[in-house]
Amino acid sequence: MSDITSLVTDRRVIVLAGTGGVGKTTTAAVLALEAARAGRNVALVTIDPARRLADALGIGELGNEPTEIDLDNQSAGRLVALMLDTKTTFDELVQRHAGDDAQAERILNNDFYANMSQSLSGTQEYMAMEKLYELTTNGEYDLVVVDTPPSRNALAFLDSPNLLARLIDHWLYRALMTPTRSLLKASQVLLRQLSKIVGSAVVDDVVAFFQAFEGMEGGFKERSQAVLAMLGSDEAAFVLVASARRDTTIEATYLATQLHDNSLDVAAVVMNRLQPSFVRLKRRPKAPEFAPYLQAHDELHALADREDEHIASLVESIHGDPIVVRVPLLDTDVHDLESLDRLRQAIFGEDE
Repeated sequence: MSDITSLVTDRRVIVLAGTGGVGKTTTAAVLALEAARAGRNVALVTIDPARRLADALGIGELGNEPTEIDLDNQSAGRLVALMLDTKTTFDELVQRHAGDDAQAERILNNDFYANMSQSLSGTQEYMAMEKLYELTTNGEYDLVVVDTPPSRNALAFLDSPNLLARLIDHWLYRALMTPTRSLLKASQVLLRQLSKIVGSAVVDDVVAFFQAFEGMEGGFKERSQAVLAMLGSDEAAFVLVASARRDTTIEATYLATQLHDNSLDVAAVVMNRLQPSFVRLKRRPKAPEFAPYLQAHDELHALADREDEHIASLVESIHGDPIVVRVPLLDTDVHDLESLDRLRQAIFGEDE
């Protein structure tokens, strides 16, 4: 049994991170499938706006609501998959946590909210936190597997609750919500200046949004803090996915360092698409016709040696003692449940 099996059977949350093009999404799908095979109810969510997860599962579309994945009765558990829709998630949060229907309507119909919920930097990452909170607290799932965007965006996902906290603690926000005489005077001066630059209608929308939002900010802050606490606990595991190339291992090392700086350590490293290992020749035939094969033999072993060096360098840079899974290069693309199962066998060390 692979050491990584303990992650899919024991943890409540698994977050996969890594640079683009290293098989992160397919690895996320495989971990979710293995957990379902072990009898767990699993939600697999991608916050990457690309369609890779739907393609890997061999289904047409994924949306903000869970889609049941047909496992052909091969699993004792259940698997659903979804792709984060930032605007829909935000709208649902407003409707769920507003004090009444009138407050929800004021927010949803506000022009500033409409723009912020779709295009403001950091909104997607924060809504991913809210979706993770929803999936881990609704009582339906034993495990949530999260497929993040390429690595540096994954760091934004982790930092998004802090962005909200900084907004709520900003003096302008406090001036509009609970104004003291000095704060109110300062905010009025600033708002007059902003009105000259962006127009009074825009400023009025912002002020109206903040005022309509009153009373909800505490809940957003509490939920984000709860998610961060869970991610830093033994209930969660971060899995780093990489390939054994210099550029991707450098990026993976950067990500592992950033995670550690945030008190979030890597539990496992999945090294994808490695050259297959084979016996090294002890005696080399001297006949000329073998020369091309010997050259190919030497080149493949030299490539495998370089991969080993990159893997060793990455693992040495990671704090602690992470599980290391070596996955050979497959001869087919992963595009449906059957090919995902072949990758699952490679990751979990099973014979076909």
